[in-house]
Amino acid sequence: MRAPAGSVTGLCSASATMFAVGMAFLGYWGVYEQGPWHISDYFVVVLAIIGFAALGCVPLIVTTPVAEEEAEKVVEARRALALGIAFIWLSVCIAVFA
Repeated sequence: MRAPAGSVTGLCSASATMFAVGMAFLGYWGVYEQGPWHISDYFVVVLAIIGFAALGCVPLIVTTPVAEEEAEKVVEARRALALGIAFIWLSVCIAVFA
């Protein structure tokens, strides 16, 4: 079954938006503040980087040329988007509650 029209554009836009939200969070959170880092700070940064990597892979996955007409990459791109969003929000929750 073919993906709905505009799903490639939507996935790319959603990943770029969440990437920007994550970067704004890290800037507001204060990666560059002075003082010693706690273990929770390392968790926040590592989870955010994993989330950024997943979100950055979404346009690459969804725009990869395929040999067959039925072999679409939209499902894999949606999974990468969901994984990236989950990791970004998990890092936000750890930063807020820790």
